[in-house]
Amino acid sequence: MSLYPPAEDSYLIQKHIPEFAQGRVLDMGTGSGILTLSAIRLSQVREVVAADKNPEAITALKKKIKEEHLRKITPIESDLFSAIQGSFEVILCNPPYLPQDEEMSKLSTDHSTNLSLYGGKKGWEFTEKFFHEAGKFLFPGGKILYLFSSLTNKKKVEEIITRHLFTFRELERKKIAFEELYLYLVEKPLILQELERKGIEDLCYLAQGKRGQVFTGVIDQNRLVKSHISKKLYLKVCIKIKHPESQAEERIENETKWLQLLNKSGIGPRYLFSGKGYLAYQYVEGTPLMQWITTAEKKEIILVLQEILKQCSILDQRGINKEEMHHPIKHILIDKDNFPWMIDFERCTETEKPKNVTQFLEFLRRISPELEKKGVKIVPQDLTILAQKYKKEHDPEAFRAIVALLS
Repeated sequence: MSLYPPAEDSYLIQKHIPEFAQGRVLDMGTGSGILTLSAIRLSQVREVVAADKNPEAITALKKKIKEEHLRKITPIESDLFSAIQGSFEVILCNPPYLPQDEEMSKLSTDHSTNLSLYGGKKGWEFTEKFFHEAGKFLFPGGKILYLFSSLTNKKKVEEIITRHLFTFRELERKKIAFEELYLYLVEKPLILQELERKGIEDLCYLAQGKRGQVFTGVIDQNRLVKSHISKKLYLKVCIKIKHPESQAEERIENETKWLQLLNKSGIGPRYLFSGKGYLAYQYVEGTPLMQWITTAEKKEIILVLQEILKQCSILDQRGINKEEMHHPIKHILIDKDNFPWMIDFERCTETEKPKNVTQFLEFLRRISPELEKKGVKIVPQDLTILAQKYKKEHDPEAFRAIVALLS
């Protein structure tokens, strides 16, 4: 086995270490130790933890520390963050960033060389794993010096960084042989710091819409009720954050308001907490309505559709329009107990003429062929007549007739 020797990428990071390294520093993938040795010589750096998956790199660094009588360096054999403890002001990372070259990998008998060069099949898999965990090891205001290559797929790397709620800017780029090197300064934004203070752990990207980004995470339920119980009871949560490029104003605030209100009527996932530009609520483990219908039994489908109509009726009675009930493909999830959960209330409005029931009836008319395959027969003409009757005055009798039509 051998160590990855210092090269243009190492020197590019090394050049910027004096400007950013301070306090407690983590050199992730230390290799030859060049970045660790550069950082520890700075007066503002009090400790460097040098981590590497290659045991030979750690052995070589320990030998160098002993020979040069160096202090305040802690060499650790670690597969990424697996053996790392505590937080850092700065993380230095010159990762393996090349796409996997199968032929070259087969020819090479040196496993450590493969580890230090290849970041995965497409080159960015290491980056994905790194940023999935990095936030937990950074102090508020912490920084990462992260290097990668044009061969890694620049757009994908930026997408990974953004999806994990970090911000970034390019410090420098350097053109060499057949590629271009990029050095980014990556920082933990205030919103991520606040979520961590709230107790959110294992933050992961889930989905993205036009107006918001959705992440999942877990939180110890004892923190929500301010309990002193020592045993942690984790609850899975969803965190919705305004999309950085969205021009829509106050959508998160609007959803926060309506979710808190509708929870009192048993509608929507459990509201947990919110702040400027974000909303946290209990994660709903469920299947989208149309997908669920394909595997459900007739009796189950009827009960679920009746429950959805009841929730729509509550919205109507309260003068609230959800807006998406004519096409709620992504807005209703059915859990393991066959209970339908409405999600996404950012477009809710208060109105004198709410249309939740009538919009959902329109949806049922459109999917009547799929329902009939499951034995649920709906006569579109009957639905139209009852919908028109209900629409006039939200007549309770008409609503009961609509529910009965599905029995």
